Amino acid sequence: MESAVSPTVLAEPVPASAGRLLDRRFGRDEIALVRHEVSARLRAAGLVGDRHAGFVLAVNEVVTNVVLHAGGQGRLLLWLAGGSAWCSVTDSGPGIPARYLATPEIPEAYEVGGRGIWLAYQLCDEVTVATGSIGTTIGLRITVGAPDVTGPQ
Repeated sequence: MESAVSPTVLAEPVPASAGRLLDRRFGRDEIALVRHEVSARLRAAGLVGDRHAGFVLAVNEVVTNVVLHAGGQGRLLLWLAGGSAWCSVTDSGPGIPARYLATPEIPEAYEVGGRGIWLAYQLCDEVTVATGSIGTTIGLRITVGAPDVTGPQ
């Protein structure tokens, strides 16, 4: 699992020829709809099982964070490239404070909130963050053909 704070996450729009699955804006009332759209598109693209469920959960957590903490609306891009499913979620909020940019540690049981980005790091093969005063883009990646863990090893 990799992480990076990068100013180059999706510097240019993903071309349709790159396997684009979804490109949509969303707001507060569309979190569930976005989750279902992402789930259906990924399933149709071959991502199934626990990795499918985990990636959809990670995307949902990032979308929810945009709605709760970054102005209530954003844009989601979902595409396939290089054997992976990629998702970027962009907002036009005030940026993420520097103290939250380190790879998150497991939240304490008594903490309210703070699990969304931590979950994304646990469930995705790669998480990137580009943030500044004009907004934030969170990038998520998961390998599509990777084995799915469905039971005890």
